[in-house]
Amino acid sequence: MEKLSKTIKIGITFFLLLGFAQTANAQFLKKLGKKAEKAAERAVERRVEKETTEKTDQALDSILEPGSKRKDQGGNPIPQSTEPNTSGSNSGTENTNDVSGGSDAGSKSIAVYSKFDFVPGDKLLFFDNFANDFIGDFPSKWNTNGGGEVVTLGDSSEKWLELISGYNIYFIPDVPTLPEEYTIEFDIMTVGLDRKTSSTAILRVDLSDDDKFKEGSNFVHASLPFCQYSAIGINMANHINNKREIYSTVKADLRDEVLNRPHVSIAVNKQRFRLWVNEEKHIDIPRIVPSGGVLKTLKFHMNNFKDGKERVFISNLKVAEGGLDLRRTLISEGKVSTNGILFDSGSANIQPQSMGIIRQISQVLQQETSMKLKIVGHTDADGNDASNMELSKKRADAVKNALVSVYSVSSDRLMTEGKGETEPMGDNGTADGKAQNRRVEFIKQ
Repeated sequence: MEKLSKTIKIGITFFLLLGFAQTANAQFLKKLGKKAEKAAERAVERRVEKETTEKTDQALDSILEPGSKRKDQGGNPIPQSTEPNTSGSNSGTENTNDVSGGSDAGSKSIAVYSKFDFVPGDKLLFFDNFANDFIGDFPSKWNTNGGGEVVTLGDSSEKWLELISGYNIYFIPDVPTLPEEYTIEFDIMTVGLDRKTSSTAILRVDLSDDDKFKEGSNFVHASLPFCQYSAIGINMANHINNKREIYSTVKADLRDEVLNRPHVSIAVNKQRFRLWVNEEKHIDIPRIVPSGGVLKTLKFHMNNFKDGKERVFISNLKVAEGGLDLRRTLISEGKVSTNGILFDSGSANIQPQSMGIIRQISQVLQQETSMKLKIVGHTDADGNDASNMELSKKRADAVKNALVSVYSVSSDRLMTEGKGETEPMGDNGTADGKAQNRRVEFIKQ
């Protein structure tokens, strides 16, 4: 009996423990169920958010990028290469701009630029391609309150200044005091841009009365956009005596251009400011520059790029006085010399952004129907004398061929000559001097 009583007690205890365990387990499962339910809700929310974002992106694409080829047939974005594109129109190694019997691609490129009306200044003030700077150093002819270094990209030997992004950081080349009429040219390279690049990611070109690291009381700002998901436009702004007079955004879709080594050209003629990206003129504001030549300093500023991922480089900065009209000089003086006709390195292939000058020469010949011209090519002292003499003649011939094939000038009105490195205008030991020596002369006969 005692044994039976003990067995009953054990059984009751077991059932009580089992009941407690079931209750605790039920409570645990209930809590677990609530957590699972919340996790499921969060998963659904994330899924809905993702699908909504994709739908929104597709809707934005249809509005902002009609006909875009940036997605594959499945609607997926085509990934951007992280390698810089070095095959643009200014490459020193690519034969893409051959006027003297080159490829169809070159002919099309020249044809596109045949209406390009930018004319670079004829008196060189500053040129830097960082040829004399060491990789990893900040360039010797620049100043900054931030940082930056000279680099090479890919397999190319060309050197670039990598700019850094940040608030109130400026890069100031040692350009002499800016005159009232001048031109600015430079190349841009980018790495790491994609559809997440900020709509406020810009490279700003500043003309200022302050020669240090402030905006100044008088300035002009031109902000080039690098955003990839929308066509942001070029923002233009000025201050005259600390008072804003112009703040506008000019419609411009530069998304493809900034990925493919664009060449930027700027012309300042007293109060007038014009800006081209490659062959297309985007800005022409007649009275944005403060009068009286108060803007003396050129600066570069960039902001809102992701550090280490989105990288921007510039090179081949050229500043030259003049650039208004070579036609009057040729007619009045019978001779004009320009270093604004650019060629691929070591070749006679005309870079197409040089067509503005050739176009002006053709206009003189169309007006002065009896005029004949001698075209004379000059080189710097790199290479040996014989090869430079031959190269200068080929470059003169290429300019003649452009006048004949693009602008229909009769070939019997043009003769050519090459003088190689025999008549230097500048010091062949400096980048500035070499740029002055690489020139083309037009002489009335």
